[in-house]
Amino acid sequence: MTATAASGPESAGAGRPPFADASPAQLRAALTPEDVVEFDRQWRAAMATATETLDLTGVHQALETWRWVAWLTTKHGPEGYRRLPATAEQRVRTGERVPGAAPWRQLHAELTA
Repeated sequence: MTATAASGPESAGAGRPPFADASPAQLRAALTPEDVVEFDRQWRAAMATATETLDLTGVHQALETWRWVAWLTTKHGPEGYRRLPATAEQRVRTGERVPGAAPWRQLHAELTA
């Protein structure tokens, strides 16, 4: 068993992004039901394109995007993750932090840790 498998796909190790070693199935398992639908659509499209072009760029791009979504969903829980877009929209619109929302500095530190 690898260190990543032992500690879960969300803990990738020092200097590595969250879910860096997660399989597509592990990513999918971490998503909300509504995101599973979109993940499946994008995954199938990326795989079909890769099959035709013999180029995995789209597959790697899809995985990279969904790694962040899986991490945010795992970190904040499904309901917390669902609130993120509304919180961000309000912050952009008003310039003020929603009560209870983490400061940008803290979020940036978590994302780049």
